[in-house]
Amino acid sequence: MVIGVIMVKVVPGQERSVYCALKRRDGIMDVYHVFGEYDFFVVLQADGLSDLDEIMEDIKRSHDVILSRTILVGWDSGLRGRAALEAPV
Repeated sequence: MVIGVIMVKVVPGQERSVYCALKRRDGIMDVYHVFGEYDFFVVLQADGLSDLDEIMEDIKRSHDVILSRTILVGWDSGLRGRAALEAPV
């Protein structure tokens, strides 16, 4: 299982429709509305890197998406929450 996190900026005024579309899409675990340069912080989950890449490319091709940036890709170790993302000390 592969986890990806991307930030997405959308056409002004389309935030609600994009949010709803993202929430309905397979492979999307969570969508967070954020303030700043980007509109959404999106957590993705796929069986492998090629599936994850396909989901990310599909989001980027949306006509309402202006900009996206992948910020994290990693393998799910079976842990959830903060512990899965923290590096060992």
